Amino acid sequence: MKKYGGFSNKKCIGFFVNYAETVMTRYKDKVKYWITFNEINNQSSMDDLAVFTNSGIVFKEGDNRLQLVYQAVINELIASAKAVNIAKKINKEMKVGCMIAYVPLYPHTCSSEDILISQKANEIRNYFYNDVHVFGEIPNYMLKLWDQQNIKIDISDEEKQELKSGVVDYISISYYMSFTVSATKAENSIEMLPNVYILANPYLKQSDWGWTIDPVGLRFILNEINSRYKKPIFIVENGFGAIDIVKEDGSIQDDYRIDYLKQHIKQALLAKNDDGVDLMGYLVWGCIDVVSFSTGEMDKRYGMIYVDKNNDGKGTLNRSKKESFNWYKQVIKTEGREL
Repeated sequence: MKKYGGFSNKKCIGFFVNYAETVMTRYKDKVKYWITFNEINNQSSMDDLAVFTNSGIVFKEGDNRLQLVYQAVINELIASAKAVNIAKKINKEMKVGCMIAYVPLYPHTCSSEDILISQKANEIRNYFYNDVHVFGEIPNYMLKLWDQQNIKIDISDEEKQELKSGVVDYISISYYMSFTVSATKAENSIEMLPNVYILANPYLKQSDWGWTIDPVGLRFILNEINSRYKKPIFIVENGFGAIDIVKEDGSIQDDYRIDYLKQHIKQALLAKNDDGVDLMGYLVWGCIDVVSFSTGEMDKRYGMIYVDKNNDGKGTLNRSKKESFNWYKQVIKTEGREL
């Protein structure tokens, strides 16, 4: 990535396609469901970590961030479409999907300005990537944004045709939280885009890390995705980061995690059974404690298996089951009938 500057360099399209063809050929008779790029939309924040993780770009002083990131995004979407087309040649039974880190952005108030800014923010954060993955073309709202920001995207007619032919079979998502957005700057707000401000939802609780806990939001977005795209949906990440305390007897009573997962699974089942959403499945993040991507620490734990390692690097790496382990084991066994 250092040599080529990440996915802003078109050469990375070929590298990715070669990799995709290699692994798809190797596992053509063993793996049916594939995902091209994980949480591709996180880089919409233009945050250094998110952009590096998504596209391998390390910004230098004076870089036009929007130009670099959106060129990388288009190159990734082209690479994804090429991978879809290759998969169908390798094994026509393969199903290839995209993966979006879905964070619904509600209007902070019922003012017309906040409702409109919410629509625009969701286009940038949530819709754009799926619109290309599913419809095979760059939406007009993004073309207009690029024009306003003087962004020049290098894409050929042949590549546009590749986007059109290489649409995904299903949509996979991660879901952890929601936020509200406002057109008005307020105390404790964060500027997401020019004149678009993120605020906490005053009606919902938050985790210790400020992530809004919004189970009903999962049902909301499943319905929204279902209505907009009419594709099967796979929840491939949903979980709760928390500080877990090991008691003297070695037990870890993570009732808060069980409650979080229980409420989200209930809403997913309501979307499937009551609303008619084509939901393929549900996966928890994660099975075992790992270093948290968002904070780079061990203390923010997501797993149902505890790993004895702390932020200071001390620990034995011994594994032990949390209370949530056996609870989720029963959820899997009963396919969600016993929560």
